[in-house]
Amino acid sequence: MEVFMTARKALENCVLYVRKAKKLKLPTALTSQILHCVTFTIERPKTQFESAMVIFSVDVDVGNKALGLINQGKNDSHVHKFYRECRVGEIEEQALPLFVDVFNEFKVPVTFAIRGQLTEIDDHFLPFLLSSPVKHDIGAHGYSHRKFSDLSQNEAETELNLLSVGMKKFGIIPRSFVFPRNIVSHLDLLERFGYECYREAGDFLNDGMYIERRGRLYDIHPSLYLSQDSRVVFLKKILNIAVEKRTPLHLWFHPWSFGETNTQIKRKIKDLLIPFLDYAKTKEETQALKFETMLSAARKANNMLKNT
Repeated sequence: MEVFMTARKALENCVLYVRKAKKLKLPTALTSQILHCVTFTIERPKTQFESAMVIFSVDVDVGNKALGLINQGKNDSHVHKFYRECRVGEIEEQALPLFVDVFNEFKVPVTFAIRGQLTEIDDHFLPFLLSSPVKHDIGAHGYSHRKFSDLSQNEAETELNLLSVGMKKFGIIPRSFVFPRNIVSHLDLLERFGYECYREAGDFLNDGMYIERRGRLYDIHPSLYLSQDSRVVFLKKILNIAVEKRTPLHLWFHPWSFGETNTQIKRKIKDLLIPFLDYAKTKEETQALKFETMLSAARKANNMLKNT
C-alpha cells in the first residue's frame, strides 16, 4: 500500500510542478480526474468481488430552505464555506427530485444521506423519496451538520439520538452514515446505534476502489467526487478499470455539486450523469457490474467475508 501511496504523491507533485512552471495549464478538477485514472490503473485491487460495483451516495446537507430560516443563520458555518444554509437548502430542495427521477428512470438504487433536522419541518423531501418505485438507501448525515470531530462524546450521542428519533417518525432506521464535512469521528457510537457502514474521508491521495471492515462497520470507501467539472470520458475510463479489476466504484456528490440553478443542474445531469448511467447499464447487461447502495455493498462484503 505504501508503494502505491508514494506513486500517488509522486504523480501529484509532478502535476503541481508542471502547472506551476506553466508548462501545462489544466483545471484542478481535470487534473484530478486524469490522476485518478492513472492511479486506479496502477494500483493492485484491495477488494475484489464477482463483478464490479457502482455505488452512488448523495449528501443532503440541508434539504430545504426552511431549515436555514429556522436556524436564522446560526448554522451557516457548519454547512458551507460560501453559501448560507438557506441558499443551500433552496438549491437542494429544487435539485433532489431531479436526481431521484433520473436514478429511478435507470432503475438505479442510491444512498441518500439525509440530515436529521430535515425531519422536524412539515414540507420536505423524505415522503417523495419513500414513495419512489426504486428502493433507495436512506442513510444519515448528522443532525445539524456539525463536524463530528468538534463534538464531545455526549454531544455526538445527542446528535445521533435526535437523528434516530426524527427518522423513526417516517419508519426509517438508517444503517448508512456519511459524516458531515467528511470528517470521521466517534465510530464507536455508530456501532452502538446500529449503523452498518459509513463513508471514509476522501481526496486524491485517499480515494480508492475498495470496501474495508473497521470494527463492526464497513468503510464504503469513496472513489471520486462528482462536480460541475467532472467529465464523462474520464468516468467511463474509471468504470472500465473497476470492471476489469472487479472492484467497487463509489461516486458521491451534493445536489449543489452540479450547479446553483435548475438550468445548470439539468445541463450537467444531461451531459454527465445520463451518459454515464447509459454506459454503465450496458456493462450491467453483460453482468460485468451491479449497482449497489452503501448498505447493500456493505452486506455483500460481509457475506463474502463470512464465506472466506
